[in-house]
Amino acid sequence: MQGEVKLSCRNLWKVYGTDPKKFFNTAQSGQDPAALATKMRAEWHMPAAINVAFDVHVGETFVIMGLSGSGKSTVVRCLSRLVDAEHGQVLLDGQDLLAKTSRELIDIRRHKMGMVFQNFGLLPHLSVIENIAFPLKLQGLPAAEQRARAAHVVELVGLSGRENSYPRQLSGGQQQRVGIARSLAVEPELWFLDEPFSALDPLIRRQMQDEFLRIQRVLKKSIVFITHDFMEALRIADRMAIMRDGRVVQIGTPEELILHPADDYVAQFTGEVPRIKILRAAQCAAEMASRPESLPQIQHDTRIEGLLPLLAANPLGLDVVNAGGDYLGTLTAASLIATLAKAEADRAPEAAHG
Repeated sequence: MQGEVKLSCRNLWKVYGTDPKKFFNTAQSGQDPAALATKMRAEWHMPAAINVAFDVHVGETFVIMGLSGSGKSTVVRCLSRLVDAEHGQVLLDGQDLLAKTSRELIDIRRHKMGMVFQNFGLLPHLSVIENIAFPLKLQGLPAAEQRARAAHVVELVGLSGRENSYPRQLSGGQQQRVGIARSLAVEPELWFLDEPFSALDPLIRRQMQDEFLRIQRVLKKSIVFITHDFMEALRIADRMAIMRDGRVVQIGTPEELILHPADDYVAQFTGEVPRIKILRAAQCAAEMASRPESLPQIQHDTRIEGLLPLLAANPLGLDVVNAGGDYLGTLTAASLIATLAKAEADRAPEAAHG
């Protein structure tokens, strides 16, 4: 993904133990990260985030995923400085958050960051509108402006008519919408979401993912989203990082991770995803020397899964074009089957190895 960088995480380490800072003096600085992590464990320290590095672009949804204990939630807490990292940089618009004072950090959180966690954290004695307006009250905004901004995000998350309800009167999905609205009320430039839907039932979770995608299409926030569910990541991610034992194993688009996993760990994460869910039209098209005129045109980045009805209705194929309208190839049933067959053949050695 190209574009302006909103957040940069550079060589970030979080280590638990009696004296973690001792590992980051000048003498240690040139060590290989894996060797340094091994040394830490040998001295009864636990590295929870090991030399983590990535960029988040303006308007991008960047997903961090991994199994429990992989370090993904630790990283997002370091990014927001809910916990302090021992080493590295977290640059927001070029300014290092790890160097900010407590007072400066409070101001940044109140005005530039939004955070949503698995635990909704709603105040039970406050109504929906009061919960949403609470961070605006902390900012010291006039009551009328608090109410107006809270009312706007109530509508944005689809809770109109429930403004005066209390958390106990809401379903789990509605409570999570209040949490999302509260984090959006401050109009954050950077939005952190740590497994926000994992406590919800599958149907409600799917609905909340749809709601999240709708909101992001409108607001185009810079987002760091934590999940352990690859299918959820597949739906919402522009790019994603997979973590294991505190390290980032691979960064890429969902398609890149599925089609070109860096190792067996990533392949196991992605192995159950049907290829038809991630392949796009250009990847399945074939150039044709002669083809019928006036075939329907489709954009190169359209996912195959959504094209099946159109392909069935046009047995001669669909012309695939880029954003400028240039012909890239023709998608036919035969070219789709050939692509899927190759993808399954490529996956077979991975499965056998696993």
